[in-house]
Amino acid sequence: MRSEGILKTINKDKPVIAWWSGGVTSAVTCKLCIDWYGLENVRIIFIDTNNEDGDTYRFKTECENWYEKEIETITSNEYKNPYEVWFRFTSLHAATGANCSLYLKRRVRELWEKTNQFSFQAFGFDIDELKRAKGMKLNNPNAKPIFPLINELLTKKDCITIVQKAKSLFLHIELPKTYKLGYLNNNCWKTGCVQGGIGYWQKIQKEFPEKFIAMAQVEHDLTEKKGRPVTILKDQTKGGGLVFLKHNPKYPTIKDITQVKGRPIQSLIECNGFCGMDDIEQSETSKELNYAE
Repeated sequence: MRSEGILKTINKDKPVIAWWSGGVTSAVTCKLCIDWYGLENVRIIFIDTNNEDGDTYRFKTECENWYEKEIETITSNEYKNPYEVWFRFTSLHAATGANCSLYLKRRVRELWEKTNQFSFQAFGFDIDELKRAKGMKLNNPNAKPIFPLINELLTKKDCITIVQKAKSLFLHIELPKTYKLGYLNNNCWKTGCVQGGIGYWQKIQKEFPEKFIAMAQVEHDLTEKKGRPVTILKDQTKGGGLVFLKHNPKYPTIKDITQVKGRPIQSLIECNGFCGMDDIEQSETSKELNYAE
């Protein structure tokens, strides 16, 4: 539990910032902050990428009713959407992580930090993300990060249960539709998340072919512009290598996702303004992404 000593340092002039990202872990993180520190001492902020499904905004409104507090929205002043980022850098990933998340979320959050007062920033890492939380504390000390879910030993599954229980308390609140569809995060559902991994994109190919084809075309267009393969994925198995979502006839030796063994979708971090490669250890999903651009 939070200490009374910490509580005394927090007031509405130097509040706790709780980052809401559209998923259940960030949603419960924000509610914990309100319960711990008081409604007036917490600001809840959403970084909008302009790449979210309409259902995310429905969930946002219902969370505001749950919290009895507005969720503030900020957005990039430099890029309007991920397409602008991808084609500006002719890349989907870089050494620092996904370019779209870096420029549409992380940089936006870091700029916000420089112009606002806060006591701490609360991020929705759950108990299964201890190494990511440790990496953030080591590499981003100016963020003054705290992790309420880890403090309470909560998993993503626990957070889903908490939201469902909130619904039973005469609140009109439903889980984001992506969870009901079997996806394990609610980030950038308009295009699909470039950090989703092989299982995630295999599932999209089967269930949302138009979304899959659109992202496959982005890969091909970026490849044409760059003059060498630009892919979301790579195959970690022996003799693997880069993987296109859809076969590219100009690169016949590079496999496409239909040639990769099917695998279950793996859990993704809820993207909330911290997204990069400065984790202490990469997740298995992250290892499937092509950062060699």
